[in-house]
Amino acid sequence: MFELTISVNFEAAHYINNYPGKCSRLHGHNWKVEVNIYGNKLGELGMLVDFRDLKATVNKIMVNLDHYCLNEIEPFCKINPTAENIAKYIYDQLGETGEFDQDVKLRSVRIWESPNSAATYSQEA
Repeated sequence: MFELTISVNFEAAHYINNYPGKCSRLHGHNWKVEVNIYGNKLGELGMLVDFRDLKATVNKIMVNLDHYCLNEIEPFCKINPTAENIAKYIYDQLGETGEFDQDVKLRSVRIWESPNSAATYSQEA
C-alpha cells in the first residue's frame, strides 16, 4: 500500500464558546492542515496522486477558512471551531469532492493549531 501526506496552511481566528479560560476570547492561529491518503494502485506515471493535484483540491476548501473568524461561518456558527471539529469539517468536505474512489482513499486530516498541538480525524476504527 502507498500512503501520501500533504500539508497546507491557513490563518484564521476563533474563540471557544463556554470555555473556562483564555480560549473563550477571540484569538488567531496559523493553522497547519495535513491530509493523508492511501491506495494500492499507481497510475502510469508511478504516482498514487500527483501532490500538486491533491494540494489544489485541499486549497479549494482552505479559501473558505483562510482569514476568517471561524465562528462566523458554517458550520462553526453552530458548533465550536475546535481543532477536532475543523479536522472533521475538512475531512467531510474532501469526501464530497469526488476525488477519492476505490483506488485512492482518504485516511485522515490532522489540524495543527500550534507547533505542539494537533487533532486528527479519520473514519477508521
